[in-house]
Amino acid sequence: MKIRWGALMQSAIVLLGVATLVFFLFHAVAGDPARMMLGQVEDPVALKTLRAEYGLDKPLVVQYRNYLEGLSPLGYRFDGSWGWRWPNLQSSYQNKGVSVILMLSETLPNTALLAFTSICFALVIGIPIGLFAAANAGSRIDRFVVILSTTGMALPSFFSAVLIGWIFGYVLGPWTGLPMTGNLVEMDDFGEREVYNWHHIILPSFTLGIRPLGVIAQMMRASALEVLSQDYIRTAYAKGLTHGQVLRKHVFRNSLNPLVTTVSGWLAGLFSGAVFVESVFGWNGTGKMMVDALESRDFPVVMGCVLSLSAVFVVIQWFVEISYRWIDPRIIKE
Repeated sequence: MKIRWGALMQSAIVLLGVATLVFFLFHAVAGDPARMMLGQVEDPVALKTLRAEYGLDKPLVVQYRNYLEGLSPLGYRFDGSWGWRWPNLQSSYQNKGVSVILMLSETLPNTALLAFTSICFALVIGIPIGLFAAANAGSRIDRFVVILSTTGMALPSFFSAVLIGWIFGYVLGPWTGLPMTGNLVEMDDFGEREVYNWHHIILPSFTLGIRPLGVIAQMMRASALEVLSQDYIRTAYAKGLTHGQVLRKHVFRNSLNPLVTTVSGWLAGLFSGAVFVESVFGWNGTGKMMVDALESRDFPVVMGCVLSLSAVFVVIQWFVEISYRWIDPRIIKE
């Protein structure tokens, strides 16, 4: 597949716009980061030294230029050579000397894992439910699926997170064995080795996947009903295919095309929408880190989180375009 330079330019412009908006927005509403780092200490010398260390004593335009230079994938590496490099997202104000890139490398995979498990849960449950409802259009089962999916779409994440955590983690905790809070990787009782607690992801992914499940079920139902009304479906029945064969060979794949856009939008939204869910369940992801950084006004961390989530959204859109070409052969491959 040829490189689409126009799409690459559009992606770069989007990321540049996000970086510019976030930079000036946070500098407009922020207080003095140096004073916040010093806390109650009122030492003019220490304040001046700290501002010089983080470049906060320079004019805003110079700070913006330095910020964009750090984001560029081309520049001077740590060893002094020139070439491709990781973007420099500055260092955390609260965790002095800790790179934002390093912090994101520890939390972004957790958010990605949570988002992918949530969307997989929504797809595995939502697609069969929507297809089954379309195959039984007008029946009680169809109406029940519509009501259930609409209810799931209407539930806010912060409300469903608290409700699900309380029911399955507290009330039914002795039977489910699921905790109300917990991270994927934790230290053992002796603090000597890391322990992976995969059951900690069940409640957060279930909570985060409820709304996209409702949307996917509704979209799959509507798309399948449209496909079922096409002439080639009647031709397939006339050839002697059973109802199950028609659903598997014709309806299922042809109903996926409009669903791809919905799934991609929700997958990108789950990365940013995981903020409330991660905070409620104590999941050590980018969303929780961004909330903590906002409370402490650690703006390099906040800007790094926003930029990383924007980059994820751009990458997902690229994969969506590729998937379109696989699902619908009528799309000309470039």
